[in-house]
Formats: sequence, structure tokens, C-alpha cells
Amino acid sequence: MDNSMKISWWQAHKPTTRRLVQLYSALLHNAYLKGFITGRIYTGNAKYACVPGFNCYSCPGAAGSCPLGSIQNALASAGHRAGWYVLGIILLYGVILGRTVCGWLCPLGLIQELLHKIPTPKIRKSRVTRAVSWLKYVILAVFVIALPLIYGLRFQVPLPAFCKYICPAGTFEGAVGHLANPANVSYYSMLGVLFTRKFVIMLVIGLACIFCYRSFCRFICPLGAIYGLFNRFNVIGVKVDADRCNHCGACVRHCGMDVRCVGDHECINCGKCMDVCSQGAISIKAGRITLKVPAAGCAGDPPDAPAKRRKLGRTIWGAALALLCFALVWFNFLDPAAKTAPAESYASEAPVGHETGQQLEDFTLQCYDGSQFHLADTRGKVTFINFWATYCTPCVHELPYFSELYKEHGDDIAMVAVHSKLVTDDPVQFLADKDFSMPFATDTDDAVMNIVGGTGTLPQTVVLNRKGEVVYNQAGSVTPEVLAALYDEASQ
Repeated sequence: MDNSMKISWWQAHKPTTRRLVQLYSALLHNAYLKGFITGRIYTGNAKYACVPGFNCYSCPGAAGSCPLGSIQNALASAGHRAGWYVLGIILLYGVILGRTVCGWLCPLGLIQELLHKIPTPKIRKSRVTRAVSWLKYVILAVFVIALPLIYGLRFQVPLPAFCKYICPAGTFEGAVGHLANPANVSYYSMLGVLFTRKFVIMLVIGLACIFCYRSFCRFICPLGAIYGLFNRFNVIGVKVDADRCNHCGACVRHCGMDVRCVGDHECINCGKCMDVCSQGAISIKAGRITLKVPAAGCAGDPPDAPAKRRKLGRTIWGAALALLCFALVWFNFLDPAAKTAPAESYASEAPVGHETGQQLEDFTLQCYDGSQFHLADTRGKVTFINFWATYCTPCVHELPYFSELYKEHGDDIAMVAVHSKLVTDDPVQFLADKDFSMPFATDTDDAVMNIVGGTGTLPQTVVLNRKGEVVYNQAGSVTPEVLAALYDEASQ
């Protein structure tokens, strides 16, 4: 009796194939497990690759870049370089998977579904929810396309508007993920109104997901809106055998999404409709290969079809587990980026200040190329901060020296060239035909200049050792020999 009760409990609660795939995908997206321990993000070469699902670049475990953030950065830089790689990879994901990414691979989709399992009264789909589902296309047009393009082309300022003002994944995975780590207690002093707003938005979206199935996915997600455009002709997804369908509508009625028919732009290809189809007309296919059928089997299956599918399933799972094991070993042990000493080994007890032997107050700069320079992330590296301006002839003359130093030492050095808030010539335009390797940013309100105790006299160079302590902070020009000597001193 006890055994039968245990078996029936397991049968009622065992995870479905889709849930296992979602958990697997979430782990693969965040394979850099060391990041959750050290509180630092992965910065290896794999971070240049876009993952298919909605997963924040700044999550401590993220092994790749969020495609939505990459799209915004590519559009913001459209005046200087074309983001063909980003557009190409999104097209590839769309053509092969469409919104199958949403239903099977997206970590944020998994979080939404788990929240919806909390027992509460639920909001059923209706004409209202179907109408609101078009909101994500408005958000896509305004926050992902229009604002980054306008700021990039007109103002030469990268603005990933959706990530900055709305994205709950950035708040939960990025900000909260870092703030939850004791190694990042210094970050709390940086929190402001923007974080508070985004935290409230995250809570509202999370609460909405409890009462309304996948609220973010249905009403807000611009990435889902993009993938939905490919749903009609994606290679892998839910397919309906038109010859067997009797148009009873059970599939649409039992779907939690705002679909009008199976496989339309709102369908996430989760496959739940397969088990309510009395005709066995629905299956998940990759081209002509059938990947998943209803529990009762698919109508018209040849006798050996179930055995072939089981064999195919074992092969796919075997390859997937091998890939996961390789990813976990690579990102946490083998990748050179994972071998750098954790930031806490370079902790400093020096007082905060700008004099030699003190450690600078933390700051973050938005760079022209769309990246961020976060001082706290430079621990373990020798750090150079150069203050310059286009109107300062000595500044311009010494920029190539910094660029060469940055190229020479690669991952062992952190550097940012900070333009004065006084802008007479557009610095982005000024740099357009230059081949400098380090990132550039503008000190728009003199915040960084005040942190380093600058007087406004340019150029000024600040050098920090691996613990973030000041070893050099002076105004005046430098030579390549001086920079090399400073690097050697700071490396000790």
C-alpha cells in the first residue's frame, strides 16, 4: 500500500520533459557557477556570444550575453558600426526555434511558471488579455528600437532603454544577484532612484505572474515579440496535421497564452495542447523529425515509431548532458577568465580616498561602446584612469601610449579614458577615425573627477594596484616609459 502511494505521488509530481529542459537550459545559460560564489560576472570570450533565452548579461552566473541587450547596444552603435552579428544570430534563433525558446529554453519563462504555481485565484485569458498582449510590440518599437537608435544617432550616447528602465531580469538576476553576495556590500552605496523604480517594476511583474500566467512573456517581453514573428515558419515547434484536425478548439481553450490558433505569434510551442487533442493531430517536430507526441501516441504512428523516438530522446539527452558537463568544467575551471584570482583575495583595508595608499570610492561609467566600466570589477587587475579632452593637445598626444599599454597587457589590465564634462568637440566623432583599444566615457557631472581629487587640470592619470589602492595620481603628461614603470610598480 505504501509503495503504491509513493508511486502515485511520484506520477502526480514528477517533472515533465519540458520542465527538465527548462531547468537544464537555466543551468546552461548560467554555467559560471563560480560567479555566485565570488559575486563577479564572467568576462571571458564566450560573453560575446548571445544566448537564445532572456538571461541578463550581469547575472553572476551568466555565460553569454542577453540577445535583447545586444540588440539595443547594436542599434545604439548604428552610427559607428553595423551590428550584423547580433541581427544574424537573432534571425538564426528565430528561424530555427521561434517562440520555442520562450516555452522551453528561457530562464525567465521558467521563473514565471514557478511563480504561477503559487495557489491563488487566477486571472483567465479573455479579449482584454489578448488585446494587452500587443503591448509588447509597442515596447519593442519604442524601448528596444527607437530610443537606442535616436540616442545613438542623434546624441552619440548609447542608451539600452529597455534594460535600463524596465527589464525585470536585469534587476533580479543582475542587481539582486550581486547585492545578495556579501562580497558586494559596497554596491549598496550606489543604489539610487533608478534601482528603486526598477525594483518596484520587478515586484509588480512578479506579482502579476502569480495571478496571470506568464504575464511578462505575454504582455511585455520584446524578445518574445521578435521570436513570435518567426513562429509561422520556424523549424522546431508545434505542428498540426491539418488532415486530422476537426477544429474543435480544445487546443486554444486549454492554452494559457493568448493564441487564436496553434502556432501563431503568441504560441510558445510548449506542447500542452497535444494532450487535449482528441484526434492526435498535434506534435512537436524538427522539420520532418517528430520529437514529442501526446502521451497516448500520435494518430497514424507506425508500430516502431515509439521505439525510434525513445532512442532519439536518449541520444539527444546524452549529447545535452555531455555539453552541460563540458560547459560547467570549462567556465569554472579551464577558461583563462575563470582562472583569475577572485576579487575577495584582493580586498583592501586602506581608507577611502584619492591619495597614494588609499582606495578610490567606487563608481560606474557608461562607455561610448555600450559597455560599463565598474571600478569594483577591476580588482585583481592593474587599473589606469586617464582624464583627457579633445581640446587638450597633450591629452590627445598621449592617448596612443595608453592604447598600446592596454593592448600589450590584455586581460591583466583595466583602463578607461574619461573625457571632461566640458565638451567643445564631440568626443565620439573625434574618436571615430582613431584606432584606440581602451574604452572611453564622459564624466558628465564631474563625479569621477571629484572622486580622484582632480582640479580640472588635464591630462591627469590615476593608477591603482590589484587591490584598488592608488599608486599614482598626478596631473601632467606621461611617456610610454613612465606608463611601463607605473604598470610594473602597480603589479607588485
